Amino acid sequence: MEFLQHYWWLILLLIILFSGIFTINQGYIGVITFFGKYQRVVRPGLNFKIPVLEQLYKKVSIQNRSVEMEFQAVTQDQANVYFKSMLLYAVQNADEETIKKVAFKFMSERELMQALVRTIEGNIRSFVATKKQAEVLGLRKDIVEYVKVEIDHVLEEWGYHLLDLQINDITFDKAILDSMSKVVASNNLKAAAENEGQALLITKTKAAEAEGNAIKIAAEAEREAARLRGQGVALFRQEVARGMTEAAEQMKQANLDTNVILFSMWTEAIKNFAEYGKGNVIFLDGSSQGMETTMKQIQALMVKHAGQ
Repeated sequence: MEFLQHYWWLILLLIILFSGIFTINQGYIGVITFFGKYQRVVRPGLNFKIPVLEQLYKKVSIQNRSVEMEFQAVTQDQANVYFKSMLLYAVQNADEETIKKVAFKFMSERELMQALVRTIEGNIRSFVATKKQAEVLGLRKDIVEYVKVEIDHVLEEWGYHLLDLQINDITFDKAILDSMSKVVASNNLKAAAENEGQALLITKTKAAEAEGNAIKIAAEAEREAARLRGQGVALFRQEVARGMTEAAEQMKQANLDTNVILFSMWTEAIKNFAEYGKGNVIFLDGSSQGMETTMKQIQALMVKHAGQ
């Protein structure tokens, strides 16, 4: 008791000194004020402040923070659009000036979050108001890029920067969703009908091309066959004429009457008609006058070829 009575002031001094010792956790930066005025920043670890005179005003988190938002916007054609998004942001850097902005721009985290969310909602609403409801679903990436450009300079004034903005869901009123579904269904039916028509057109075109090619091939084959038949008949006639001429020359050299060979050819022809006629009817003049006329014609043919 006597020690306390004599050294109470020393104990009080130690208590005051130890009250100035404090720690800052990793991921935070402390802001020190002197009689309410900004004095300095302190880093993570063990720190000391002047007891009574200096105060630890705030611990500023430099870690990433996220917040989910749900809000409504109206398109150019007066359609209600509902957004669900996630915002990721953080303190811009750990510099002293940046920390001062973060510490003193807003009274509390609540006011900061309210201003941040309202600013982003306002930018998205202003963008959506210039678009029609049919365009909004395909502009998710454009909306994010527009908001980042518009809000970055504002956040910089507050000491923050936007890391990411994700629009997770975009929906419309049920009536609009039903009408959009009907439009999609009708477009699909239209596309299916167009595809079916094109397929039928292609099928018909290919069939016509195939038929035309078949006709062309058949015509070319018939023309070639006719040409070959003509060549065959011409060769046959040439050979017959040559054979008759040679036979006539031989009989002439043998002092035989050429009418004998002509009569033989005549009777041989009649025999072939009867044997290979296959039921066809051939009318011949079998009289002596008819035979004489035929013989004269054959002789004239022989004389013609002999002269050639």
